[in-house]
Amino acid sequence: MNDLPNVVGVPVRFPRWSRARWGRATLAGLYVVVLAAAVPQAGGHGKDRSWSSEQAKRFWGPSDASDGTASGGTASGGTAPGGTTSGAPASDDAADLDARSEAQRITGSARHFGGVPSVGVLFYTGEDMKSHHCTASVVHSPKGNLLVTAGHCSIGTDAAFVPDYQQGAKEQPYGVWTVDRTFVDPRRTDTGEGSDLDFAFATVRPDAKGRQIEQVTGANRLARTPGFVNRVTVIGYPSADDDPADEAIRCTALTSKLESHNQLKMRCDGFFSGTSGSPWLVHFNEKTRSGDLVGVLGGLNGGGPDGDRSAQVSYSPVNDDEIFRLYVDAINNREPQR
Repeated sequence: MNDLPNVVGVPVRFPRWSRARWGRATLAGLYVVVLAAAVPQAGGHGKDRSWSSEQAKRFWGPSDASDGTASGGTASGGTAPGGTTSGAPASDDAADLDARSEAQRITGSARHFGGVPSVGVLFYTGEDMKSHHCTASVVHSPKGNLLVTAGHCSIGTDAAFVPDYQQGAKEQPYGVWTVDRTFVDPRRTDTGEGSDLDFAFATVRPDAKGRQIEQVTGANRLARTPGFVNRVTVIGYPSADDDPADEAIRCTALTSKLESHNQLKMRCDGFFSGTSGSPWLVHFNEKTRSGDLVGVLGGLNGGGPDGDRSAQVSYSPVNDDEIFRLYVDAINNREPQR
């Protein structure tokens, strides 16, 4: 990972997003809030008013696992909002089970694949899609218009999201969606304790048919990280500068604790710049192509160590109360105050 020029005398390091667009992204981060939509009915609430944290907990289901995982984990086999089934096989078909077993093997390095509808690239409007600078994914929400990514991606109101991005396609399979508003914890920093808060949400506008993005792509389920040791499927989009194939990559890896931080780490080669914000999924279902999101690629130093290992080792903040507080801010369309 290379250091960028000093900004106000401080060296800035972002190993997992496009360094060439650092200056523009900094300005884009100073977004203007213009959205004023009411909180919609969804998830069994049916009340047109702001949500409390307690209501959000009920919306997402029990916070304690019933299968022996750490407190706050996801109970195996439970049904997540939006119809995603956590952990339970989609069917008993032997071929499906073999495919899932193959996909869950520890790979050690990322491989290219065709992508999934709920994961895509972020780029700035006015620039080529090939200039995508971060990865984001659709996460289930009451209104169905919410993305999650890394906080350091600094997506502003001049950004767009392309789910299941296909390089060179005349038309993208799930369209192009305009980012409306971004929500970042104001305490987030690149190093120290603030790097444990390196996650962000963004709302996107409906398409020309009036549909919300979740209606088109489906969504992953935001879940508490059940512990530091997890088998995760990580999906991202390296920048074309680092990976000329300009395709989605995926890796299955075991996570562990990043020393001195409330963060996960994994070893998997191939996560170059552009993969910041990549979802870390457990219970990934090959049939629905979705899972429970327990982290996003980011954290200390923008998501990885300095030096030659920057594309081989990746970090993610733990999903704890703080990300759910930010989630509540996002679905209530309010500026985070901490």
